[in-house]
Amino acid sequence: MGGTAVVLGGGIGGLAAALGLRRIGWDVTVVERAPLLEDAGAGISLAANGLRALDELGIGEPVRDASKGQYTGGTRTPRGGWLARMDGSALEKAVGTPIMGIPRATLHRLLRASLPADSLLIGAEAARVEQTGPGTVQVDCGESVLSADLVVAADGIGSKVRGRLFPEHPGPVYSGSTVLRAITEPAVDLRADFELTWGRGAEFGHIALQDGRAEWHAVLTLPAGSRFADPPAELRRRFQAWHDPIPALLEATLPAAVLHHDVNELRTPLPSYVVGRIALLGDAAHAMTPNLGQGACQALEDAVTLAAALRAESTVESALARYDAERRPRSQAVAQAARQAGRTGQQLAHPLAVALRNTAMRLTPSRAAMRMILRHHAWVAPQLG
Repeated sequence: MGGTAVVLGGGIGGLAAALGLRRIGWDVTVVERAPLLEDAGAGISLAANGLRALDELGIGEPVRDASKGQYTGGTRTPRGGWLARMDGSALEKAVGTPIMGIPRATLHRLLRASLPADSLLIGAEAARVEQTGPGTVQVDCGESVLSADLVVAADGIGSKVRGRLFPEHPGPVYSGSTVLRAITEPAVDLRADFELTWGRGAEFGHIALQDGRAEWHAVLTLPAGSRFADPPAELRRRFQAWHDPIPALLEATLPAAVLHHDVNELRTPLPSYVVGRIALLGDAAHAMTPNLGQGACQALEDAVTLAAALRAESTVESALARYDAERRPRSQAVAQAARQAGRTGQQLAHPLAVALRNTAMRLTPSRAAMRMILRHHAWVAPQLG
């Protein structure tokens, strides 16, 4: 089955959806409201499930070539004590790859480069999405009107399409945490590929990048909308007594590079990811907290599953029903697990609760920890080729 599709949103999920649809022979137009697709953002970790999805999209190898495997590190206390150590080699043996760290801008650029330039409609916003017939969806972009067999709404956590399709849904809510992040400008001397440090109501983590730089993030439990006049100075004040290399990472960061966003999520699960011939994908369908590092990976799973369903089924309707049945239970379960990980991790603030959590982590056998990781990473991608 072939057809025409309009993908709303030129982020990782939208570009991946466009790649998947093109791989099965569909004509695709990506509509992105931003006037310029800039390579912005900090870093991202890709687990085995995300990498398998990228393999099916045809860009797994270049993504791996631009990434750095996370073999060493783990979770620590602010004074530097270990709560749990990472064994990237054991993970690689179990699922075929370690977690890979890559700048988000690089991943975005690789996805975009795999699409023909004329398939991207930049600086256009979908003012109206309407199902005009039993087999047609119309997208009004102001100066142009696009007709398609399918619309994929990958327009992010604030999805306007989701709001129109599910007007009674409460939409995204604040998770209770705000995150600051950046990529260091010079290379930094790191002892580990990945570290996560939990304090009381605060978290600091880093991933090493292939070129010697590092991506770091700081998560704080604060009221929504909290902002700092001088973010780097505020972070240096809050984390000055935390173990190395945290102070060094902050010192190696240009102030203008620091991004600050509140962490929002779709706490109320959607009843469906599909309405008629419109499918929701990525954050538009299941925006989750970043505590498991699965947000982008789940969007990539969505893209491959959608394309595989359209390739296998005889009608768009049956394909979308299959996509919803396969993706909604898994992605919503991952979102719930991510939320719980945040509540028992960074968001814990009471000294007794923190002490109990730390003791439990130290006593958890490595095999049990590995089973928890594999529950999310060990996803088998449907084949598109």
